[in-house]
This record gives sequence, structure tokens and C-alpha cells, in this order.
Amino acid sequence: MIMEFFDTLRARHSIRAFTAQAIESADIDAILDAANAAPSAGNLQGYEIFAVTNRAGLSALCRASWDQEFIAQAQIALVFCANPARSAIKYGERGVNLYCIQDATIACAHAQLAATARGLATVWVGAFSEDAVRAAIQIENDLLPVAILPIGHPGKQPKIRPRRELNDLVKWIR
Repeated sequence: MIMEFFDTLRARHSIRAFTAQAIESADIDAILDAANAAPSAGNLQGYEIFAVTNRAGLSALCRASWDQEFIAQAQIALVFCANPARSAIKYGERGVNLYCIQDATIACAHAQLAATARGLATVWVGAFSEDAVRAAIQIENDLLPVAILPIGHPGKQPKIRPRRELNDLVKWIR
């Protein structure tokens, strides 16, 4: 099942419980393709994606994220890391301090929406020890973990929380 775009936006909610059901490889490919299609500063793609599927790695990410147990329940967790060196090539300090982080988060958002469109559940995880995540996925200090995206089949439906009204959110400058 693939959703229409605006239905996907409305259907996306943070889900912190996953079933043990496997994810089809076509779904994972589609999610990674969506992340790869994300816009980035200068089209440099100043980020790396680490796809963790083994139980030991998922458990290590859980511990690195202050024991958020749902990470260990997921079938896959994508770790989005900013790669400052890639952005520095064209943008120098601004690329190092901002653009690579933006690039990684945009790619993560694309992956999250793609997962939702495929009927899968996700939750954006930003609460973790950067050093512990680096150790969990065995990466060098030159990459900056910025988001973990556990993915699986939904184990429960979340309580839907209200969103801000547009007239409260949007400040028009005319």
C-alpha cells in the first residue's frame, strides 16, 4: 500500500512500539531511495546513513539512547550522521556547522515519510549520547550522529495530539 502525499503527511505519527514482523526489502529500498532523493546544500549530500538490522546493534543503539526500548524492538534503525567534511568542500565553516546537519535531517524526514507511505511505523530519536552511538555503529569521530530512525510495523496506534492552529504558527510578513 502506498499513500497519497498529503495523506502520508497526516498519517505520520511517532510510534514507539513495533511488532516482530519483518520488513520487505522493497520497502527498505524505497525508504533509502527517498532519503537519497532529499535535497541538500550544493547537492553535496553532506551526510551518511548507517542501516542497523542486527539485534546486537539495535540493542547498542537502545543503550546509547538512554534505554529507549522501542529502538531494540525495531526491525531496522537508520542512523543519520552529518559529514562535515563533505559540506566543507564548497561551504567552509557554514557547511561544517549547519549545512551538513540540515542535509542529514532533511534526509531523515524523507525516510520517515517514505516509511509512513509504505504503512510502516517510525519515531525520530534525537536523545542519545553521540559518542555512544559512534561506538555502537563503529564510526569515526569525524561524523556527527544527528538522528536515529527506528522502523517497523506498528505495535500500537499512538494517541493523536492536536497541532497548533496555523494562525498561531504562521507569522505573516507583508
